[in-house]
Amino acid sequence: MHVTVGALLVRDGAEVLLIEHRAYQLTLQPGGHLEPTDTTLLGAALRELSEETGIDPELVIPVSAHPAYIEFGQVPARPAKDEPDHYHLDVGYAFATAEAEVGTIQESEVSGAAWYPLDLAERLVGPRIARAAAATGSR
Repeated sequence: MHVTVGALLVRDGAEVLLIEHRAYQLTLQPGGHLEPTDTTLLGAALRELSEETGIDPELVIPVSAHPAYIEFGQVPARPAKDEPDHYHLDVGYAFATAEAEVGTIQESEVSGAAWYPLDLAERLVGPRIARAAAATGSR
């Protein structure tokens, strides 16, 4: 099992930033595996958000020190990375911003990043979007 983190960034209470995950070819929140230098899960989520989307972390505010969601699930094998089927314990945090814009994406992990209206994002990603929106006072 791997521990991963996710970052749900809500802008102006109306939209959320999602990425196109290159390996899984899914639209979802930025996130990824912990690094040896990470000292907190919240900090790791902010790092992943910034790395994958080029968002300036100075323009992002954590909504809470507590996760917006915790999910457990099976991840399919990725032979190109020599990874067998395994499990992820994903801990996601809600963040808010008023003015952050997508910068240079991490092309090795992400094929795109864009802002989505909350209702569309929830249809694409699932109920964690509503949890993040509620945490930011958007719903």
